[in-house]
Amino acid sequence: MEPPTVVKPATPHTAALAEKMKARARAKSTPALAPTTTKPPLTPHPHDHLVVPPSLTGVKSNSPRLVPYTGTIIFIGASTGGTEAIREVLTRLPGNIPPILMTQHMPEMFTGSFAARLDSLSEVHVVEAQQGEPIEPGVAYLAPGHSHLLIKRAEHGGYVCELSRGEPVNRHRPSVDVLFDSAAEVMGRSAIGVLLTGMGKDGAMGMLRMMKAGAWTIAQDQATCVVYGMPREAFLLGGVKEVAPLTEIAGRVLQRLRGGFHGSVERARV
Repeated sequence: MEPPTVVKPATPHTAALAEKMKARARAKSTPALAPTTTKPPLTPHPHDHLVVPPSLTGVKSNSPRLVPYTGTIIFIGASTGGTEAIREVLTRLPGNIPPILMTQHMPEMFTGSFAARLDSLSEVHVVEAQQGEPIEPGVAYLAPGHSHLLIKRAEHGGYVCELSRGEPVNRHRPSVDVLFDSAAEVMGRSAIGVLLTGMGKDGAMGMLRMMKAGAWTIAQDQATCVVYGMPREAFLLGGVKEVAPLTEIAGRVLQRLRGGFHGSVERARV
């Protein structure tokens, strides 16, 4: 007689992901009783057919994690115009994407509701980051408006979120540079850095440090930025490996995860 299978309990995030999938399954199986209003479809993109296989995340999106995650992690920074830019990127990513850590310059009274809005719109589970929270695939962690967000190695393997109420950096807390610096130190070449629209230079030096540590770095182009400040500064410092329009950034990230991109940095308008 075979011994009974022991299943470890799901974490809060994997349970939330499973609930999202069940809700979508119910919606597909239940016929609509009346016309409903839905958001307009996103413009198709050549990379939209790409998905991340479970082998890249180490787990299927509907399965509880049995071991700490140790693979690639995506880091996103944004400021002015970033709320819609982040929405555009996340809604084009599959639910089994590697973990994402994000810093958006925003007052603390708004970051929780912003995370909830993104969670309702995307396949990715989006949360406001908590101190010591384990980092899992399929989840995007948004820096709370009162603290810097950093990545830290967990004591027993994997990674956790670290929050700091340290002094503002580049006049910001949370700061993109703080997030990117931690990515360079902890993740090295296992990181992908994305710098979106924003005023000033926050994130530029951090992106350069990420690139020097071996990370792949992508900046939003001038034509699609609300304010072409942070991406421009990163490009001028030499910290950008790839420049792309906003609607192509998610596809470029997916291609990089699959090892399919071998292009060069496009010319930036400075």
